[in-house]
Formats: sequence, structure tokens, C-alpha cells
Amino acid sequence: MKLSREQTAFQKRLGHEFDRVELLQNALTHSSVSSATREDNQRLEFLGDRVLGLVMAEALLRADRGASEGQLAPRFNALVRKETCADVAREIDLGAVLRLGRSEMMTGGRRKQALLGDAMEAVIAAVYIDGGFDAAQRVILSLWGSRIETVEADARDAKTALQEWAQARGMQPPRYVETARTGPDHSPVFTIAARLATGEEASASAGSKRQAEQAAAEALLKALGPKG
Repeated sequence: MKLSREQTAFQKRLGHEFDRVELLQNALTHSSVSSATREDNQRLEFLGDRVLGLVMAEALLRADRGASEGQLAPRFNALVRKETCADVAREIDLGAVLRLGRSEMMTGGRRKQALLGDAMEAVIAAVYIDGGFDAAQRVILSLWGSRIETVEADARDAKTALQEWAQARGMQPPRYVETARTGPDHSPVFTIAARLATGEEASASAGSKRQAEQAAAEALLKALGPKG
């Protein structure tokens, strides 16, 4: 089994040359194109999530030896969440080498955040199986780079920050209301409004309700400006 030219180039961007190239090909195979003879990347995604978590937990402990568990937990969540994995995947152009079925290709699967985040975790697992923990750790720390040092700014997600803003002023928690849903059933786009009891609100759209809620909360925090 040989890698394509594009997959070989991807190895360089990833920072790991596979001895067992079938692991990389498996990690890049989405369920939309899997078959009885071609396994998809879901099992690898499961493992990769755990490998990423261990590497990040250890890195955070080393980076701040005086941090409490309460400080470390939100930093950890910011580093391992799907959005961060997808951002890293975009930086190494993982989408260009994903193996997708026709339906996913037609609906922009190579750019979908969920697909990219899942595939990034699967690739991490493939590196781990191929080269061991040290190889996986080296790749992860290289790709995540300065995110580990600057994670404090991203540790509180927007929904948490907005809720804390409201609580500090004796207000009820923000409400999140779905105001629109567009697109086909297999690839919907949700529009969510984040609303405060005092009447301020902001809306955002995304491919999942969670992402749309986060984006709406972030937009509302920006609209609140210096008051936040």
C-alpha cells in the first residue's frame, strides 16, 4: 500500500513519516466512503481524543506548576475541544487529503469543522500507534505550539464569560433561542440569538447549535463593549 503524492506531502506538514502507511489512510477515511474492506476513522478518533488529552494535561502541568485544578480544567478544555482540533487541521491543510464520499464532497465536507476536528484526532491516534507515545507527543506539541502558553485567554468559552457577566450584575442567565435553521438535513445551518434579560441580544450562525451559541455569546460580549 502506497501513499499518494498529496498524502506524502501531508506527512511533512504533520511532522511524522509513517512506517505503517495504512494507519494514515485509515485516519483520513470518513464514514461516508468506508466499506466492508475500507475501515473509517471513528475508532481512531476515539483513541486520538484520549492521547491528545494526556499530552495536553501533562503539558499544562509542566507549563504552570502552581496552577490549581480549577485553573487547569478550563485551559485543558480549550486546548482539546473540537474547534481547536479543527483549527490545527486547517493549518496543516488536512481537509485536502480527507477521503470523503460524494455527498460530503458536494456539501463542503473538507471545510466542515466537525469533520476536521474528528480527523485530526484520528491522525493523532495513527501517529501514536505507528510511533508510540513519544512520537504522538512530539507531533501534538509541535502543532499546538504557542496555544499552550497563550491558552489562558481562551480558557473561558464565550457562553461561560457571558453568564458570569450577567451573574455579576444580578441578572438572570442569558437565553439561547434558535431563530432559524437552513440547509439540507444532513448539513444544517443554525442561527441562534443570545439574549439578556435587559433586552440586549446578538445572533450568529454555524453548522451546530453549540457553535452557533458560542458565536452568538461572543458577538454579544463584543457588543457590550467596555461594560463587559
